[in-house]
Amino acid sequence: MSLHYESLSAELEKRIRQDRAKGLLSPYACPDTAAVRRLERPSDAPRILRPPFSKDADKILNSAFYNRYADKTQVFSFYRNDDLSRRALHVQLVSRIARNIGALLGLNTDLIEAIAIGHDMGHTPFGHAGEQMLDRLYQEHTGRCFKHNLHGIRVLDTIVPYNISLQTLDGILCHNGELPKAEYHPTALTDFAVFDARTQECYQPECKHPLIPCTLEGCLVRICDMLAYLGKDRQDAVKAHLISSEKIFTQTAIGSTNAEIINNLEVNLIENSYGKPYLKLDDVHFAALKHWKQENYDLLYYNESVQQQIRSSMMPMMEQLYETIRQDAVARRKDSYLYQHHIAVIEEKRKWYPAAIPYAESDPDDLTVDFIAAMTDDYFVDYYRMLFPKSPYFISYIGYFDA
Repeated sequence: MSLHYESLSAELEKRIRQDRAKGLLSPYACPDTAAVRRLERPSDAPRILRPPFSKDADKILNSAFYNRYADKTQVFSFYRNDDLSRRALHVQLVSRIARNIGALLGLNTDLIEAIAIGHDMGHTPFGHAGEQMLDRLYQEHTGRCFKHNLHGIRVLDTIVPYNISLQTLDGILCHNGELPKAEYHPTALTDFAVFDARTQECYQPECKHPLIPCTLEGCLVRICDMLAYLGKDRQDAVKAHLISSEKIFTQTAIGSTNAEIINNLEVNLIENSYGKPYLKLDDVHFAALKHWKQENYDLLYYNESVQQQIRSSMMPMMEQLYETIRQDAVARRKDSYLYQHHIAVIEEKRKWYPAAIPYAESDPDDLTVDFIAAMTDDYFVDYYRMLFPKSPYFISYIGYFDA
């Protein structure tokens, strides 16, 4: 297999070097001075040591649930295999790729990092399958949607009101790239009133609001979210023995390996976006990206080996957990694990971030969803087993030494 790595044109490379020598940044970058917060807290005042968006990244990194990325599924849930990607690695890859591109484009890399490491804070155990099941249950009880990007805002702005900037929250809300675009122009966003109205609108099942970030940095993270998983998910599928590398790594216009895909899309994006108020891929590269993305759905995400255990085990298990936890929430049972393992954690963190009402007084369905979404895969399995020791439902993992 011959490898093909594209390179920046000599003209653009020369221009970038000249601009760097002059200390020039993109006039379309989001400056630190533009950061908007809900509250003017002395501890959040800008400092040279911790600029606004760097402080956002620190808040996210030290949030109550950041650690749990390490045991949340990226795609392949039912394997005991440390070589398969988890959410923790994914957000780091998105951050690394986006910072590399953003640095060359002269964008604000602190804002890029904050959005990237926070963009999946709302994800459930068992990846998108868990998200879809929780969405179904939440809609049945409330008529409102559950979406991981929306829930990420709730985690960082409501459950614990960290006072994170509008630009970072907007990037997290708008990161979902299931409908990719060849060209991204940031949308205007003036204040939290507009942001809050848009967020609430997205909870409605009929909402078709096209969420586009308000900064180039947010747009870049949205694109790099796709770059980070397009080929990596295929690598994981091969490691999980779901599919052969010969079938899945075929030659395309953007290459045939994960490394080629990332490099060639990076190069094309920079080549078509440098010095411009938008981000763009050319027609050939964008068509190849869409093709790879659709193939991932056909070959990986809808793979029967992946879906079978989701339908037969995880979904009924989550339904039982939801109803049990909801009963604890409605009854305000302080001896329940909802209170001991979840609400207590939030209330401890809220000592530093006061909120309008006590967290324990939240709507029971919101408490239920908050708790389940915060669970890691292993916690979900252990909690279910503890509650329902005689249940016929269980998660069967493929171990390191299984054939």
